[in-house]
Amino acid sequence: LSSHESWLTKLKSNLSGEKYAGDNVYTTANIELQKLAKKALGNAKGAVVVTETDTGRVLTMLSQPDYDPNQLEKNWADLSSPNNLDANLLNRATQGLYPPGSTFKLLTSLAYLRQNQNFLDYSYVCTGEWLSGEHAIHCYGGQVHGALTFAQAFSLSCNTAFSQISTELNPTALATAAKDSLFNAELPIPIAYYRSSFAQEKTDPFFIAQTGIGQGETLLSPFHLNLISSAIANGGHLMNPIFLDHVSDPKNRIIERFFPTVYQQLFSPEEAEQLTQLMKETINSGTASSLKNRPYAVAGKTGSAEFGTQKESHAWFVGFAPADHPKVSICVLVENGGSGGKTAVPIAGKLFDEYFKQYPEKLN
Repeated sequence: LSSHESWLTKLKSNLSGEKYAGDNVYTTANIELQKLAKKALGNAKGAVVVTETDTGRVLTMLSQPDYDPNQLEKNWADLSSPNNLDANLLNRATQGLYPPGSTFKLLTSLAYLRQNQNFLDYSYVCTGEWLSGEHAIHCYGGQVHGALTFAQAFSLSCNTAFSQISTELNPTALATAAKDSLFNAELPIPIAYYRSSFAQEKTDPFFIAQTGIGQGETLLSPFHLNLISSAIANGGHLMNPIFLDHVSDPKNRIIERFFPTVYQQLFSPEEAEQLTQLMKETINSGTASSLKNRPYAVAGKTGSAEFGTQKESHAWFVGFAPADHPKVSICVLVENGGSGGKTAVPIAGKLFDEYFKQYPEKLN
């Protein structure tokens, strides 16, 4: 037990057989946001991460199904059983690896913007289907988007447009964007986590197209996706995540306080601004338009990640607010949730509302 009690107090306690007080550890967790995340997720499996973009403070980290740590020894046999398909002991926020679906279009867009000076010149006509030999990629739900600008292709999450974009990129463009975003690398997470993975060794156009829309073999965790969003919000700079606010002794004297520090610059300020503008369009006229008309503007991206067969897609949302001077970043993953816009976005909306209800001064 870590304690900064005086040696005399410790001696007296040891001689009397009594326990002496340990230090007090204060986390960065926001209990109201944590409760709301759990309520909003309901009975679904998934994860929610809420962080401050400019400090790295982790306000919420929810993994569900969870377990009662006070009953861990009692319930260990059931929790650790190979027959337990709920995987309660897995922290889905940091250890759950999922296909990113259309949220990966953030990185495909980054690769395209690096290769093309002016994305405003882009145009594409979506017929709802993109073909490569005997293989086909369709837009989600069988949609046909018609004529699109780049911003529209992003905001409407057009799979066929991004399939075409991916195959026209330089061979290493997607891999470079993924590497810069810390795929296949250590993450600044001071708790147990699994590395996100990106593999693009194949040159088959269909595989490349799948990769560009977040399918294929790419996997990432909700916490990692939130880190990417936070870096975009913070002008390209990723802050080290902070889980502890401070430690004090039994007399409430501060022993240690944890301050914000920059981990690494992932993107240039110009790249971060371009991605932010695309993410704003997703809310203004795209798949997350239910987040419009609030006292604050949101920038975000949805995803509906297909996996296996005969199963509903995983539903994603990642984004930050206020869009023009970000303070909070939120990532929501609902396993088998279907559409990100219909399932994950409403959960994020409730969390954004609660955050700015608690901190109205951060609206401006």
